[in-house]
Amino acid sequence: MRKIIIGTALVLATTVLTGCGSDDSPATVGKSANANASGKPQPDAGSGESKHEVTLEVLGTGTSQVYYNLDTNKMEKVTLPWKKTSTITLTTDAEKRAGLSVSVVPGSVSGPDGMLHAAACVITVDGKKVADNQGGKSDKMCQYKVK
Repeated sequence: MRKIIIGTALVLATTVLTGCGSDDSPATVGKSANANASGKPQPDAGSGESKHEVTLEVLGTGTSQVYYNLDTNKMEKVTLPWKKTSTITLTTDAEKRAGLSVSVVPGSVSGPDGMLHAAACVITVDGKKVADNQGGKSDKMCQYKVK
């Protein structure tokens, strides 16, 4: 239980800190370099959007709590195996440089020895596996920065 709480805290801290860099030049202090008159972020001129299909998976059987950060942040009780797919769109140069953090914190499942263990998790981006927790053996969450 302690590992899940620590993992969740790490995910929340990563979510808060991701993309918090700034350009401190005098022309941009206090405003976004990619904001229009309404203050809403706009795609960088000429750079285009970068879209990526991201899939989070938690493997195993039974039910478990899962915390994920994808297109939304959510904790829910799910039936395993569980999968969530979303398209992540990076629109600014800052997002493309720093990346957008996606993650999944798997809950505990009963192992063959009857003990509780972290469930296995996997993240794939555009069909390529980019993160896993070695079948739950590392007792860690799965996390990746989409760039």
